[in-house]
Amino acid sequence: MRTALASLALAAAITLPQISVAQGLQFGGDTKLDFGAMSDEERAAFRNEVRSYLLENPDVIFEAIQILEQRRALAGAEADRQLVLNNAESIFADGHSWVGGNPDGDVTVVEFIDYRCGFCKRAHPEVAEMLERDPNIRLIVKEFPILGPDSVKAGKMALAALDIAPDKYPDLSDELMEYRGNLTEQVAYQIAGGLGFDIAELKERANSVEIDDRLNSNYQLAQALGLQGTPAFIVGTEIIRGYLPVDDMLGAVQEARATAQN
Repeated sequence: MRTALASLALAAAITLPQISVAQGLQFGGDTKLDFGAMSDEERAAFRNEVRSYLLENPDVIFEAIQILEQRRALAGAEADRQLVLNNAESIFADGHSWVGGNPDGDVTVVEFIDYRCGFCKRAHPEVAEMLERDPNIRLIVKEFPILGPDSVKAGKMALAALDIAPDKYPDLSDELMEYRGNLTEQVAYQIAGGLGFDIAELKERANSVEIDDRLNSNYQLAQALGLQGTPAFIVGTEIIRGYLPVDDMLGAVQEARATAQN
């Protein structure tokens, strides 16, 4: 940490205009400072100048850190935007993910979920609240089971249910997400049976090659986007890795809407 701070401090100090060092050397403005051309004495003088300035102005260090963090955040946001644009068809129009909210909404929110994920369960009612508070959001749900075999079984079952009876998928997904016990494969199918699904038909479909392919495509998409956990969201062209409270989600939606309108 000390080395990093020293490097940042030096970078900040180099930008300061008209600080003299030995033998009249100056830097700042448009003047290029050539460290390689310095003698040992000049380097020592320069270091002393930097040290003295920072001791007198320690806030420069923290200002430099803030600027660096801002630049990294901007670079990260732009990189994520490119990832979304490069994978737009798989994200927004894969043909096998459930679409809810307002299908004609002006902002699309994509959610990657795992029914055994505690933070997904925490986010679930807030996503519903988000849709209620902003009726112009299109929601896409992508099954992304990563928490073990029971998660995979539940995710495959949900995809099969969506294939067999799309109108029942929202209720099934809600009940799976709202279940607070140990969501095993047996429990998941019991929940589905309670909603009127034919268990034998559902299991056969869940174990089909088609469902495997759809789930694998979700895994490949998540890998391409750098997603390693759930929940994860895409709001417009922004990637949100992790849980976000509803007010923050709505703020991200508003930013996406404003960006799209400009």
